[in-house]
Amino acid sequence: MDNGNEGAIKIEGRDGPFAFHADFYKRFAGDYMTPRGRQANSAVHMQGASVGASYIFQNGYIGAAISHFESLYHVPGGEAADNRVRIDMRQTRFTSKGEVRTDSAYIDTIRFWFGAVNYKHDERAFDGGLDTVKGTFRNREMEGRVEAQLRPVETSFGRWNSAVGIQLGHQKLGTAGEGAGLLSPADASRVAAYIFNELHLSNRLRFEVAGRVEGTRVAGAAVTFPATLLPDGNPLPETQRTRNFLPVSVSAGFLYELQHSVIASVTAQAVQRAPTALELFARGPHEASGTFEIGNPNLRVESAQSIEFGLRRAVGAWRFDASVFHTRYNGYIAKRLTGNLCGEEFDDCGVETELRQVQFTQRDATFTGAELLTQFDILPIGVGMFGVEAQADIVRARYNDGGVVPRIPPARLGGGVFWYGGGWFARVNLLHAFAQNCIALGEETPTPGYNLLNAELSYRHKWDVLGVKRELTVGVKGTNLLNDDIRLHSSFKKDEVLQPGRGARLFATVRF
Repeated sequence: MDNGNEGAIKIEGRDGPFAFHADFYKRFAGDYMTPRGRQANSAVHMQGASVGASYIFQNGYIGAAISHFESLYHVPGGEAADNRVRIDMRQTRFTSKGEVRTDSAYIDTIRFWFGAVNYKHDERAFDGGLDTVKGTFRNREMEGRVEAQLRPVETSFGRWNSAVGIQLGHQKLGTAGEGAGLLSPADASRVAAYIFNELHLSNRLRFEVAGRVEGTRVAGAAVTFPATLLPDGNPLPETQRTRNFLPVSVSAGFLYELQHSVIASVTAQAVQRAPTALELFARGPHEASGTFEIGNPNLRVESAQSIEFGLRRAVGAWRFDASVFHTRYNGYIAKRLTGNLCGEEFDDCGVETELRQVQFTQRDATFTGAELLTQFDILPIGVGMFGVEAQADIVRARYNDGGVVPRIPPARLGGGVFWYGGGWFARVNLLHAFAQNCIALGEETPTPGYNLLNAELSYRHKWDVLGVKRELTVGVKGTNLLNDDIRLHSSFKKDEVLQPGRGARLFATVRF
């Protein structure tokens, strides 16, 4: 329990060719309870609002929206809790999109999308009894995309649909504060072109193929650290570096509709991505994860070749979505725990113990996994339908030269029962996460398994008043009802931070 409360309001409407939207939400939650007591410094306060409008005309539409979000969330665990570390975040985002259907013999529809975001957060802590800003992170980013949907072409193999587009983006980011912050000012620019094609070989069989090429430029300040990643009494050389990358990605797949609305798919893809500015040029404390991060300015493009098989059914009494995948990475980029401990500055490494030191590294790796979600309506009971559901997922990841990729979530298996009808919905679900003992030696510790029992009961009522549709939903949801110890293996702080214990949430929603 966190004694929290939240609320939201949304207004949507239309007047002739104009449509509008506005919303506001706010949430407050104190430090939450775990099975072992209160998790110190885990409170959160957040609120946000957005407003937008669209103009709809005969051949398309154009719209724009602006949103603002603020959050003050506390960082639990270790010295972060002792010093009451908080992330004070603010973000303003502008988006616009639209489409125009043309009379051209070759182009059916032209679509565009544009977005701009101004993000900032302060890392605050109490130092000597004073509330102090330890560091500030800023990110200003703009991105735009224009896409042309071509008119279908009838070929001897079937109907061929294509879409082509270009995408441009620019990002400026950096940090300031103790130890020069996590990242000195850096910027990244990218321009990409892509194409998507779909060939209807028959009423049941489709072939899809897509490609993307992207030019990326990342510039920032690279620091040359000692080989031991510990201070040696010498100043740290810093040079301006500019890296240029040309990642290329392609994918191809078949989708076949079997009997009873079952869709089978197989997809093969070779995907590349450029390293980010943070992966290249990080050089300081990251309070949220409790780490002191060191980038690698010599990282190369990360490449992945994968194949995935899927089987899904979205309608009928038995619904399911199952997939298995196998991916080989060339130059997989990940954070490696070095074994060193640091304070807020590099000169504190090897002396203070507040933060775990991590370095971005690159190694070939192989990931294999599977996922299943399924629901089955068994029989009608009363005015509703009773059914069962199940889920399972597992991922195994190893480096090709030996060793386990760290912080991989454990295998999970779960299931439950549900009943719906007459506006009522009820569900009880138990998810078991197995212990994660397949670990990277020297970088992580085993994580015990857990059982997560959730339950929900809600009622929805719809009615009309003078032609205006209205809807009321009320309910209660219980989480972690077994009050089990839950630790997230993927978190750097999992040995210090437990997830919330037993809790209950009342909710009500009105739409009109």
